[in-house]
Amino acid sequence: MDSEALKALQAPLKEKYKSTPESALITLRAHGNIGEGISCKVATGRAMVEAGLHPATGGTGELACSGDLLLEALVACAGVTLKAVATAINFQFDGGTVLAEGDLDFRGTLAVAKDAPVGFRVIRLKFELNTSEDREKIDTLLKLTERYCVVYQTIVRGTEVTAMIGAA
Repeated sequence: MDSEALKALQAPLKEKYKSTPESALITLRAHGNIGEGISCKVATGRAMVEAGLHPATGGTGELACSGDLLLEALVACAGVTLKAVATAINFQFDGGTVLAEGDLDFRGTLAVAKDAPVGFRVIRLKFELNTSEDREKIDTLLKLTERYCVVYQTIVRGTEVTAMIGAA
């Protein structure tokens, strides 16, 4: 897809969202079934993913780790966003990779040390692109990718999350 095709595809959506802003508010949902042992089966749109404990918390490593899934969602969203932005601004590159890595202190999640945080201390997102574009255009691509990546912005902004337990 080239820049013009992308703009043509998105133009009616942008116009709709400008004229009726409420049509742009969409609720995405994820659903999981609490499984046997310590697991949860999550429908991903393509397949069921069964998540369980990370080996550092007693898991076998046979089930997906939710922390890995978070990083994978970041990689997927950032990669798609980067490609869309590159297309829109005519940024030329011949392939590349996206890497996300995060540091965890499992003493927090296992309640071993109250001063150890639960969750990632830091997440690093890295793009490696095969490109001959100049530094200014590369910096613009990164800035726009950060700005428009849903998962990146959700993590960076620290979006409010509420939790509740209801009857099954």
